[in-house]
Amino acid sequence: MIHVTYAKLEHAKGIQSVCTDGYWASYSHMLPSDQIKNVCEEFYNLPRIENEITETSREWLGYMVALDEDEVVGAIGGGFTGPHTAEVFVLYLNPIRRNERIGTALLDFLTREQIKLGATEQWASVYKDNQKGIPFYRARGFVCISEKQKEGTGLRFKREL
Repeated sequence: MIHVTYAKLEHAKGIQSVCTDGYWASYSHMLPSDQIKNVCEEFYNLPRIENEITETSREWLGYMVALDEDEVVGAIGGGFTGPHTAEVFVLYLNPIRRNERIGTALLDFLTREQIKLGATEQWASVYKDNQKGIPFYRARGFVCISEKQKEGTGLRFKREL
């Protein structure tokens, strides 16, 4: 049984593993290995993850994790970019645990937290060729609003809450 909750420091290594493995699984077919390695080292290193678990704000609500027993099998993080504008900043699963509705459980948990804080719309960015992320967001009511240039070509998805 999967349980979603706010992350604690004891989950940091699991978050690191899920995010790193998920990033490699999502982008290894479209990005150079050195770029993937650099992103993982910058964003998914233990000191940063530990800080992002303990230092939260409206802009960064912190990590939330999907747990199977005590194992982290997915992680999500989000916050606000405007008074009523919520954002999904990161969402990764253990790649071998796809299609178990873990991503949906994580997104639902984050969305409920953002709605409690006044969100009326939710945004997410996805690389243009990410054939895991794009169908996931579309199936949950997100619509592609624009394309942006940032470390490659990305798509901006939005849904009303």
